[in-house]
Amino acid sequence: MTRIYNFSAGPSMFPESVLREAAAEIMDYKGSGMSVMEMSHRSKTYDEIIKNTRSLFRRVMGIPDDYEVLFLQGGATLQFAMVPANLLTGSGKADYVLTGHFSTNAYKEALLFEGKEINIAGSTKEEGFTRIPQQNELTFTPDADYVHICENNSVYGSKWKYVPDTGGVPLVADMSSCILSESIDVSRYGIIYASAQKNIAPAGLTIVIIRKDLLTDPLPGTPTTLNYKKMAEYNSMYNTPPCWPIYIAMLMLEHIEKEGGIESMEKRNIEKAKLFYDYLDSTDFYKAPIAPENRSLMNVVFRTVNEELDAKFVNESIAYGMTNLKGHRSVGGMRASIYNSMPKAGVEHLVEFMKEFERENG
Repeated sequence: MTRIYNFSAGPSMFPESVLREAAAEIMDYKGSGMSVMEMSHRSKTYDEIIKNTRSLFRRVMGIPDDYEVLFLQGGATLQFAMVPANLLTGSGKADYVLTGHFSTNAYKEALLFEGKEINIAGSTKEEGFTRIPQQNELTFTPDADYVHICENNSVYGSKWKYVPDTGGVPLVADMSSCILSESIDVSRYGIIYASAQKNIAPAGLTIVIIRKDLLTDPLPGTPTTLNYKKMAEYNSMYNTPPCWPIYIAMLMLEHIEKEGGIESMEKRNIEKAKLFYDYLDSTDFYKAPIAPENRSLMNVVFRTVNEELDAKFVNESIAYGMTNLKGHRSVGGMRASIYNSMPKAGVEHLVEFMKEFERENG
């Protein structure tokens, strides 16, 4: 079997050691006589898995005791609705900073809540979302119930390099494409949420890290499974959780600890991104549209001199042992997602292909 370098924006590749461990336990998890996919989520064995996974998240991310860790379903997209349903209970106002595809979708979802005031606190749409707005460009509502940002923009390839000062208003951050990739101060956020299929686990699991004072009664009519407070009361077990992805998340977190923790992940990610961006900056054949100070460590967006060569690049990269380098349908070009599990050798392989492609087509 030959494995290829998978540059998909999600679902993404896994470390081979984690895949092997999961494969070894697929038929019999630690002498239970069954797979994790088969066992009851109410069993003692699975209870140990979910509790261990929660403890690992706290330890690896340095999550303070006054935060709850929830294991939910529906992806980050469902959080676009859960956040306003649970937090628009004070002034009924919220601020959104639009920096790309998913932050815009989150804003549109909040607009569905009739009678609420949903404001755009900042946007770089007119510039093609090629940068993150600076603090002095943001206009926040002092009595807003929350401020929402998308920390890393996987479609456009940009990243917040600072935590915005919201004046004490709870900051909600979609970290789907950057969670576990670098050290963060969790205490500066009210809620952090992330779909799992980038750095955590297979699709199907959503992580919500929420400050406990925000676990209040949601808007009237909010379904029980969309109620943060209720899901916290039941330790994410109100209904059957995504058992298998939680188990894989446990293996991934154990892997991160063995590899030196988030600090080690961050160091490797900086090295990989530098290798990539240094080459992009050295040539006129490829263009990287994002402002250098806002470049993502996880998603590198680039293109050649024309669309015809972009398509040729994507097609020929497959024969070179790579896949999923086509850019998002809304922006075109190419995109290389180099999450935690992408080895440096994969980035080196891609850069060598890029150099060869330039020699042949430049």
